Amino acid sequence: MSKFAKLFSHLINWRHMTARVIITICITAGILSIFASNAPISYAQTVVPNATVYNSPECTCCGKWMNHLKEQGFAIKNIPTTDIEQVKQKYNIPNNLTSCHTAIVNGYVIEGHVPADDIKRLLAEKPNVAGLTVPQMPVGTPGMEIGNQKDPFTVFSFAPKGRVGVFNKYDTNS
Repeated sequence: MSKFAKLFSHLINWRHMTARVIITICITAGILSIFASNAPISYAQTVVPNATVYNSPECTCCGKWMNHLKEQGFAIKNIPTTDIEQVKQKYNIPNNLTSCHTAIVNGYVIEGHVPADDIKRLLAEKPNVAGLTVPQMPVGTPGMEIGNQKDPFTVFSFAPKGRVGVFNKYDTNS
C-alpha cells in the first residue's frame, strides 16, 4: 500500500472516530441536561385555572373577589344569577358552609371568599374533596377588605358525603 493510501485510510478512520465521539458527547450532554434540570414545573406555571363564578348581580364583594383571582392569574367567567340558592343546591354545598357566591374552578366547588393561594394549593394537591369554602363573609378575606380590619377565618374542605375538614386557618395577624 502506498504512503498516500495509508495516510488517506488513517485520515478516514480518524474522521469517523472523531464524528462518533462528537455525536456521543452531544447526545450525552442533551440527556444530562434533561435530567439535571432543577427548574421545577409547577401547576401555576403550566395551567391557567378557569373559574366560573355564580353570584347575585347586586353583590359588590363578589366582583372584588373575582378581581383578586384575576390578579393571581385565574381566568374568570362570571354568571350573574338571581337564584344563587339553586346553584348552591346543584353543587351540594352544606347549608352551614355557604357564603355569597359559588365558583367552579377546574372541577372543584369554591364557596365564598377563599384566598387564591388556597385554591392553587387545592389544584396542586388534588385531594379527594368536592371543594373549599369560607362560610359567611369574614372581614379581611379577599373581596371583604375594610381598612385594616381583619377577622380570623378558616378555609374548610368538604366532601360530597358531608365530611368537612380544616384546609387552612388565618388569624388576625395573617
